[in-house]
Amino acid sequence: MTASETHRAIEAVWRIEAARVIAGLAGMVRDVGLAEELAQDALVAALEQWPREGVPRNPGAWLMTVGKRRAVDMIRRRERFERKLVELGRELDDETELPGVEEIEDDLLRLVFTACHPVLSTEARVALTLRVLGGLSTDEIARAFLVPESTMAQRVVRAKRTLAERGVPFEVPEGAELADRLSSVLEVIYLIFNEGYSATAGDDWMRPGLCEDALRLGRVLAGLMPMEAEVHGLVALMEIQASRAAARVGPSGEPVLLLEQNRARWDRLLIGRGLAALARAEELSGARSVDPGRDRGGELSGTPGGDAGGAPGGAPGEDAGGDAGGGMGPYTLQAAIAACHARALTAEETDWARIAALYEELARLSRSPVVELNRAVALAMAYGPEVGLGLVDQIAEEPAMRGYHLLPSVRGDLLFRLGRLAEARAEFVRAAGLTRNGRERRLLEERALACG
Repeated sequence: MTASETHRAIEAVWRIEAARVIAGLAGMVRDVGLAEELAQDALVAALEQWPREGVPRNPGAWLMTVGKRRAVDMIRRRERFERKLVELGRELDDETELPGVEEIEDDLLRLVFTACHPVLSTEARVALTLRVLGGLSTDEIARAFLVPESTMAQRVVRAKRTLAERGVPFEVPEGAELADRLSSVLEVIYLIFNEGYSATAGDDWMRPGLCEDALRLGRVLAGLMPMEAEVHGLVALMEIQASRAAARVGPSGEPVLLLEQNRARWDRLLIGRGLAALARAEELSGARSVDPGRDRGGELSGTPGGDAGGAPGGAPGEDAGGDAGGGMGPYTLQAAIAACHARALTAEETDWARIAALYEELARLSRSPVVELNRAVALAMAYGPEVGLGLVDQIAEEPAMRGYHLLPSVRGDLLFRLGRLAEARAEFVRAAGLTRNGRERRLLEERALACG
């Protein structure tokens, strides 16, 4: 194996093993920042030795052993924690020195909850999670989020310092605290996925690497917490959304709207995995299973920026489908909406009324104007643009929606469908001026030109 091949192998191993190594070391030293430094020392040792000696049979165990030895050296240099030093030294001399699978998984779960702790800002949680759980370098994270490497490095350093200064325990919360903390973990993973799925800035419509990192983290979390419905709901949502990646981008990198996508390019393997995860989430939440023959749905149809789609209820005075969501949480509900799209073999088969009903349930849970905007899209698709436009005009009064580019984008689409072209053009121009994504801006400008 050449040196370059070995370095590629090391990079691949690090992506897979970094989280487990850091988690195992954090379980020993009870400090995420210090554990990450020790793991980096082990990575440096691998970069020095593996090109000469070859990749070991169990690279994860090799990295863990070197990291533990670094921990012992550190404690010895500091001339304290003598009892801990004796314990660690005894472990290193023991044939069973490496932690078992269950112990590693326990430490990994603790690391997840520590990296996503609410004492950190959202930006810090995302950066630290990608660093210690995703195995990404600071430079890779910085490039993914289009910020200078120095800025991202400061976020990571501040995050680790904050955890140490605030004495955040390296543990999985229990009881009532678990639900709130789990929400923070799921939020971080989905933020990472969304930034890859619809980049907020720059000139790329998608950053698939971030989607892959988020999916990997979600799958790991589902393995660590197999009885949590919303964990499976999030995984289902990401799997199904990721299945559309190849169809969402045109030959020149331009966005392709949902109703114009070639559904033959949707990844059926990812859809299958997503539907299986959704079924598990529904089972755990006690929700009424969705009839595959009836559940045909959609996402935002005529606007760039989202593939979520849907709205609550039906047209005024009509039955929207009753308790569409059962006992499902917000991620499971969104996955059920995504599944509607996945099951519709053509755009015309989409059951927008069903999506509207699911969004109504989601709106009850979240009370978010963004969810209401998606609801307006579904209402418009199910019952006509006038119905959707009425709700959009109500949403426009929300202070939180000022400056949100998808509001004028959706409104422009509805006005276009109503034949009010001058008004539609003004909305598309306004939306183009608000977005920070270059690809999306060009698409909105093209839609404005199409209004004449």
